[in-house]
Parts: sequence; C-alpha cells; structure tokens
Amino acid sequence: MKSIISSLFALTFLSLSSTHAQCHFPAIFNFGDSNSDTGGLSAAFGQVGPPHGISFPGSPAGRYCDGHLVIDFLAESFGLPYLSPFLDSVGSNFSHGANFATAGSPIRAVNTTFRRTGYSPFSLDVQVVQFSNFHNRSQRVRSRGGIYTTILPEANIFSKALYTIDVGQNDLTAGYFAKKTVKEIGTTDVPEIISQFKTAVMNIYKEGGRYFWIHNTGPIGCLAYVIEWFPLQASDFDVHGCASPLNHLAQQFNEALEQAVAELRASLSEAAITYVDVYSIKYELFAHAQEYGFSKSLVSCCGYGGNYNYNRKTPCGKKIIVEGKEVLIGKSCDEPDKAIVWDGIHFTQSANKIIFDKIATGLSMACHKQEQEEERSFSSFTMNLFL
Repeated sequence: MKSIISSLFALTFLSLSSTHAQCHFPAIFNFGDSNSDTGGLSAAFGQVGPPHGISFPGSPAGRYCDGHLVIDFLAESFGLPYLSPFLDSVGSNFSHGANFATAGSPIRAVNTTFRRTGYSPFSLDVQVVQFSNFHNRSQRVRSRGGIYTTILPEANIFSKALYTIDVGQNDLTAGYFAKKTVKEIGTTDVPEIISQFKTAVMNIYKEGGRYFWIHNTGPIGCLAYVIEWFPLQASDFDVHGCASPLNHLAQQFNEALEQAVAELRASLSEAAITYVDVYSIKYELFAHAQEYGFSKSLVSCCGYGGNYNYNRKTPCGKKIIVEGKEVLIGKSCDEPDKAIVWDGIHFTQSANKIIFDKIATGLSMACHKQEQEEERSFSSFTMNLFL
C-alpha cells in the first residue's frame, strides 16, 4: 500500500512541476536550533566533543549528531559546500551562504542563561539581526577586493538564495521544563511564539529574502529527554511508546505554523514559501523503525543509563574521573546507523538522510509561488504518504 501511495504522490508532484522550471539556489541562509546547527554553539561556548561527529569526516564537526544533518544533505543536493556557522571566524567561507542556527535556540527569547538551562541566547530574532548585519557588512567588506571576493557572497546572491528555517522545538520544551501544562503552552505561549516567527520571516523578506523553506517541529513526545523529564502516566503513551500529550502539542504548534505560512504567502507578494511537514516523516520512522532498517526506535545510541540510554546528568560525551583518569561513560553504540535517536534529543545521520530523501523532491519547486489549488493537492498527498 505504501508503494502505491508513494507512486501516486510522485505522479501528482510531477504533474504539478511539469509547468515549472526546476529550482536551483546559489546559496543557503539557515536559521534554527540544534537540528541544523553546523557549529554555531560550539564557536560560542566551546566545541562539542566526541563521540559527537564520529560519522562525520574530520570530526568533531560542531554538530549534535554522529554525522550529517538534514541541512548538510540539502546543501549537497545543490552542489554547495556545507554551511559555515556565522559565529565561527576560523576557516569560514560565506560565499554560498551562512548558518545562523545554534543548538538550544528558541523562537522567543528565554529569560535564562545557557550555562543554567542549555537554552541559547541566540533566539530567532537575534539570528535575524545577525543576518541583517551580515548582509550589509559583507558587501562593504567585499568591495575591498582581494580574498574578500572569494569568501563573501555577491550582492545578487541574497535575492536568489534559499532561506531555510527549522526552529520551535525549544520553545515548547521550555514551557514543559517551566512546569507549565500542555494547555497553558498551547493557549498562551504558542500564539505569541508564532507571532514572533512571522515577524522574523517578514524581516528576512525586507532584507531581500524571497525563497523560504520552513520545517515544522517534530514529534518531541518520542524523544527521551522530554519523556524522562515530563510526569507521564501509562495511558499517556501511544502504541509506539511516544508521549501523546507532547506530540499533540507539537501538532498544535504545527497547525498554527502552517496557518502563519498561509498568511505570510498572502502578505509577502514576491515570496515563495514552502511549508515542510517533517513531523509526519519523523513519526513514521518511530512507528515503522524496523521497516527502515533501525533496530533502535526510542532508545538513544549515545548516552548512559535510564530506560532509553539517556540521563540528563550523564549525557552523550560525559566523562568522569576514576582513580585519577578521565573515563568516557556517555558512549556511542556500536552501530549508530541502526538507531533513529542519537543522544536522546537529536536524530542520527541515518535518520537525517531518510528525512532529507523524503522532502528532497519538493526542493525542485521551492523557487515557485504555490497556487492555492496546487498547494491543496500537494498537501493532501503529503499527508497520505506520511501519516
């Protein structure tokens, strides 16, 4: 049945794209959190060490993963180099874009410090300010000539680039960890968070951004760091072991985000905005782990202890001193490619590759404005394919 639905989806997408030229982007500017951070937080607060990056050539790679992220595969698909973090001044090349994402970043600024809670001070609004400064200053510096013409983008790149955004997960978990109820977060926090998200997109548009690729948030109720923290009853878990109340909240956020995208399409007349349903794809991995070649579903590859090989006090990469010697106890599993979850919070390279492969077809249409009828047809087949 799944293959039949996939074929129908492919045929429908081909019929929609037949009247449009294939899209190619000369650069990518990315905004978000650890799902797409290629080294920003490491540049600001110290390098994320091994076993993070063990599947990445030349590790450590500044990524909270064993290897590549979805944004890495996306850059590869356009023949672009991996995105340099905006915050990293060593060896960076921004001629084909920049990455403003940092692990722990929310949409809405959190009133705390990174050292206390792990939430990044580089919230989405700050990332957009950084982008605005980068846009203006890069052109002034590039005009000096020399090496600057090879490491900074040309002026026309900004209107032709793809602007990718994957953020929101930390806003929801911040509410949980502040002991708010799911209802409180959904009714009070989500509307304000979405409002700030819309403002961020509009500000990027003012800077010349025209092509947007926006991911919704994933099924956080399937991630150990949320399950282990939040008080849950046995009845709260679905048949796949995920916490339904938390996933329902993620879906509530996503519904509001999708509505916001529709409103942005209506108000930003020159923008092509693609809403990407990664929630359904990620949940599909948990629901049918073995069919995708995974032996571990909810259990983390890297970590120590607990029901899911996850303990927030003993995270992936944790070392302790035993008889005067440093010993790694937050170890990686032997086969990261057989796990969906890397460290109780993030996905493995293998999972990220599947996620990318399932959304990649849409990239060929990301430079075209979606007509209402096309959008309806594409969304309905996406829903059937992944739910």
